[in-house]
Amino acid sequence: MPEGDTILRAATRLHASLAGRTVTAFRSRLADLALAARRHRVVGSRIDAVEARGKHLLVRFSTGDALHTHMGMTGSWHLYRPGSPWRQAEARARVVLEAGEVIAVCFVPRVAELVRAAAEAAHPSLSHLGPDVLAPARDSAPAVAGLRARGEDEIGAALLDQTALSGVGNIWKSEGLFLAGVDPFARVADLDDATLTRVVRSAMREMHKSVRAGTEEPEARHGRSRFWVYRRSGRPCRRCGAVITMERQGPMRRSTYWCPRCQPPVIAPRPGPGAPSSPGPAR
Repeated sequence: MPEGDTILRAATRLHASLAGRTVTAFRSRLADLALAARRHRVVGSRIDAVEARGKHLLVRFSTGDALHTHMGMTGSWHLYRPGSPWRQAEARARVVLEAGEVIAVCFVPRVAELVRAAAEAAHPSLSHLGPDVLAPARDSAPAVAGLRARGEDEIGAALLDQTALSGVGNIWKSEGLFLAGVDPFARVADLDDATLTRVVRSAMREMHKSVRAGTEEPEARHGRSRFWVYRRSGRPCRRCGAVITMERQGPMRRSTYWCPRCQPPVIAPRPGPGAPSSPGPAR
């Protein structure tokens, strides 16, 4: 699934090519979206901005409406010139937005919809997003607070909760936790604020590096062998030589990769007299 760094790169490219241009054509295989675009006169409007919010991408029009897309597992945005060949089959295109000689195509997104300006603040996904891990301010405090509110969750699962911190997915969850030296299965409640800050800053740092590095997907750019732990289960840790492990985690059973030696289990504080003991994290 494209993570926040991939979406930010896509939004940056789209903004550079489309912002300030007039929409000359808009097509969609999604009947509801095509109807909404006609009803709200997307064609003829100006593209004011393209922006990323976590894993979500918004194309903002002068009408005040926005085209909202979420890539899911396999979606992507591409830019073309008239007459140039497309990298995917036309049947996979769900949105085709033309602005003069620029054609922006969105292939097989999980979500593609027109969001009215008045409805965005109450949108079921957009209105509940946590702080963006790639926000320019790079302030880790709001993200730490969002994670802290999920005290009973394992930190590996909490990092994927987009209402706590938006933009992190399986790649940078695993890589960030490794670089912070934190056990993915530790409860958030058993980690102090300094540790949570270290985790958030590690993810921020690696994702900003990815944005600066180029325009390809992290896996395509680095190759699987260039990650510390991601998709390296059964292989030796680059730092200590122990065998990298993968285990499914959280309600969605998402894959988590970690080094058992570099990321040892957290020893929870002993409960006070009379307090019930809590078991360690289940593996």
